[in-house]
Formats: sequence, structure tokens, C-alpha cells
Amino acid sequence: MVSSDVFQGPLGHLRAHQFSGLLPGPRLIVLGGVHGNEVCGPIAIRRVLGELERGERVVSRGLLTLVPVANPMAAARGTRQGERNLNRRLVPYTHPQDYEDHVANVLCPWLAAHDVLLDLHSFHTPGRPFAMIGPLDNAGPLEPFAHAEAETRLAMHLGPTRLVEGWLESYARGVAQRRARDPSLGAETGPAYGVGTTEYMRSQGGYGITLECGQHEDPEAPEVAYRAIGQVLALLGLTGDTLAPPAPGFQLLKLADVTDCLHPDDRFARDWSSFDPVAAGDPIGTRHDGTVVRAPADGHVVFPNPRAEPGQEWFYFARPGYRVQIPTKSN
Repeated sequence: MVSSDVFQGPLGHLRAHQFSGLLPGPRLIVLGGVHGNEVCGPIAIRRVLGELERGERVVSRGLLTLVPVANPMAAARGTRQGERNLNRRLVPYTHPQDYEDHVANVLCPWLAAHDVLLDLHSFHTPGRPFAMIGPLDNAGPLEPFAHAEAETRLAMHLGPTRLVEGWLESYARGVAQRRARDPSLGAETGPAYGVGTTEYMRSQGGYGITLECGQHEDPEAPEVAYRAIGQVLALLGLTGDTLAPPAPGFQLLKLADVTDCLHPDDRFARDWSSFDPVAAGDPIGTRHDGTVVRAPADGHVVFPNPRAEPGQEWFYFARPGYRVQIPTKSN
């Protein structure tokens, strides 16, 4: 449990900057720093904030809320998390235990009060930017949704031409695998543990995009984030920004499976980058006992984490996805 002293210092609050147009319009919230070592979002948001404060951009419609740092403890430490991953199990807590629980109790009502979310992230291995999108419209039990068309349109205007779907479904499959290995696992390993900012936003009737802007240290990542904010402002009509059209040709991938690290000596077959292509049967890694983990089909290695600890996600596997409204290119 987090010490009460934490709440008396600079880590004891979240800061939001809000601009309300005098004409009606959508309510947009932009987050950065959900993970403290991902700095592109805070840099881009503060750049836009400066422009708004100097009058170089003007919010004339709707509501814009900017949150440069959504996890102050993680940001202060320069680490992915403070006491736990804020982008997992993101729900309000009646009895908050750790620092991120307290953050969630502030952040969740903010998300619920908006219509649209742009959450800016980066990743630790090399690779080009991509956007995480939600499911197609459905009334199912895992992630019911009714704004797939609007969310997809938003994703197509952000800049990156690689879209990835299937997060919560693949996470749920991973949970089932963990429980098959260890039936004693508790509720913290349930599918709801995969709920982050965009999943919570959808559960409250809105929609949102997680934009992965590039590698953590990539100097271009803040530019990707900055351009995306301008595109969202233009698309939603909050400002007078000019909307650039989507780039031609999108690659859509669907997360199909997640593979956990099971031992500290599990090793990848090579240094993978997210979305590296593999053919069926290609070796992806080797377990500590010598078992080779191979690609189950033609596809892509996604989110490889060579520093994963036992029980954590080691890598995801993605296959080509399909949506009628996305002009895809050959994979």
C-alpha cells in the first residue's frame, strides 16, 4: 500500500488543462505519460498547450482536456509504472491499495466525462508507429461497442498507416492459458485486468485510440504525437486546424495470441522488433528447457519484451485483419 506521505508532495495530484469552446462540440481528452518512461506524449501535449495559451490555436467548439502526465509517480521515476501498470485493471476502486488505484479514481471519471480519447504512448523495441483500435460494433460480454466506424475514421487520420485490433480478446486468451497452467490464480488475472484507458473509455459509451508513436528514444516520436493531436482537433472540429487526408493504403493486423515468459532464462531467437514478419514454423524463442517456441502461422511478432519476467507477456502474435472501411495494402 502506498505511503500517505506521497499525497502531501508533488505526486499527490493529477494536473489537467481544460479549454472549452463557446459553441457546442465533442469532448476530447488527450493523455500522456500513462507510462512514465514514455515521454513523447508529455512533450507533444505541452507543445500544444503552449500554442493554446499563446493563442496560436483556439478551441472554439466543444471541450478539450489535456493531461500531460497521467502517472506522476512513474514519470518522476522515469519508469513504466509506479507501483503497478496503470494501463491494466483501470477501473474505479472503493478501497484503493496502491498509487495507481488512487490515480484511477481520478482518471476514470475524467474519461467518463468525455466522448473521445487520444492516449499517446511509445514502445521499447524499434519499429514504426501504429494505432491500437477496438472491436467492431457488438453486444458481446467482453467489450460491447457501438462506435467502431467513428473510431476507425479517427485512427485513419492520425498519421500512422498500421492499425492493430484484438487487444482485449487476445489478452483474455492469455488469461485462460495462465489459469490452465495455474488454476489457483485469483481474480487479478481475469480478462478485466486487460482494461486500460481506451477499454474503459469504450465501457463508458465513448471511443478512443491508443497511439504508439515510436520507440521511447526516437526523436521523431514526439512529432508523431504532436501531428496526431492536431489531426484529432481538426477532425472533431474543436479548432480551425486543417485536416490532412488519410495516407493511402493501411495495414490492419489482428492480435491472435499472447505468449508469456515462463522462466528467467527464456530467450528470443533474435532481437525482434514489433511487427517483424514470420512464416509458419519459424523459431521465435527458446524456453529454458530447450523447447523452441515457433510461429503458429504466417504472421507478425508484436510487442516482444526481452526483459519480461516470468508470468508476464513475452510477445504477441498477429495475423492480417480485415475491415470493409479500411483500404488495406498487401501485407
